[in-house]
Amino acid sequence: MSEKRTEIAARVATARQLEAVVTAMRGVAAARANEAHAQLAGIREAAATVGAAIGDALAIGGHERTGERDMPVSAGGRHIVIVLSAEQGFVGAFNELIVERAAHCAIAPVPPCEFLIAGTRGAMLGEQYGLPVAWSTAMASRACDVPRLAKHITDALYECLQAGHSSEVKYVSLVHAAPGFASRLEIVEHRLLPFDYGRFEMAPRALPPLHTLPAMRLLTGLAQWYVFVELCEAAMLSFAAENEARVRAMTAARSNIATKIDELSRSYRRARQDEITSDILELATGTLCTV
Repeated sequence: MSEKRTEIAARVATARQLEAVVTAMRGVAAARANEAHAQLAGIREAAATVGAAIGDALAIGGHERTGERDMPVSAGGRHIVIVLSAEQGFVGAFNELIVERAAHCAIAPVPPCEFLIAGTRGAMLGEQYGLPVAWSTAMASRACDVPRLAKHITDALYECLQAGHSSEVKYVSLVHAAPGFASRLEIVEHRLLPFDYGRFEMAPRALPPLHTLPAMRLLTGLAQWYVFVELCEAAMLSFAAENEARVRAMTAARSNIATKIDELSRSYRRARQDEITSDILELATGTLCTV
């Protein structure tokens, strides 16, 4: 009986150690999510600055606000889908929801798709889904790595567009997670290209801004910068949502561990009570035999 009690005690000790690890992981994930949210204001300010410059460039060149000026696209062509997933585990169904949403882009009547995926786990899952993954990379593991990731994705995207196939590309979409209301995960699908110039205001100026580049070249460069900033924002939102999903998973795991510890503690008390009862019965039986 004492062997059973010792085994239960060992299991309780192991569960408490696991609870400490889960609590630490939850704390790290919460800190990273808060850091990501703190970075979003700066990214959005940068987007507003580039957006204002695009409005000025449109006014300088006398262009109409249209969404078809970034590059030539064909009536047919391909559809490039950029997917932002998680690099690490313990995020519940985070990756499955993102990849399932991305897989809908490959369903007719949209043009044929190819996928650029950030996140090792999402890339593995995409291959399991049979998605044509043309390129993949690791997802940012820290908030400070997001700009580097966005540049890496931007370079890969424009390599695809400039590798003699730009006339075949009709759309470029972005699929990523974002923190939702009431601790829920929101999956966002956003069209990057053709670039929508119609969302930028051409504010009248008494003195037009000075520029040294042709208006069309300036506009194209600013559009590319805006796409980069959009990728930064999407990656930061995805990073925040990933860590919030990890917080929820660790909270659920800690609750399950606490329940298991309670069950083991009750089993330990029962085993101890059974052991005491057995000792009393043994002593009582010995006393009767002596009498």
